[in-house]
Amino acid sequence: MAYAHHSFARDYAEDRQISLEGDVVSFEYRNPHAWVYFTASDGSGVLRKYGAEWANPRRLEQQGIGASQIRSGDHVMISGAPSRSATTYNVHLKSIQRPADGWTWPGARGSRR
Repeated sequence: MAYAHHSFARDYAEDRQISLEGDVVSFEYRNPHAWVYFTASDGSGVLRKYGAEWANPRRLEQQGIGASQIRSGDHVMISGAPSRSATTYNVHLKSIQRPADGWTWPGARGSRR
């Protein structure tokens, strides 16, 4: 069975970037893409649950990022392309930082904790 891959530009405004800071609710390390779900304030200060669509697990693993790299409760700063839909709180993840230990992606190969 073959699976089609969509263009991120269909769902995300790739010409724009937003930055969000919040706490991880869950990290889903699954195909076709891993997702980081976290709570953060939107532009008007309302706390929302966001989803950050990342790369596929195989690519992340090649970069040293495993399923236990990010955990519920981690405080993160995420930058990415916002959803084209004003009512969908998703971003196409471009960078992620965890200030508590200085871990960042992209950056040095992910360290396992």
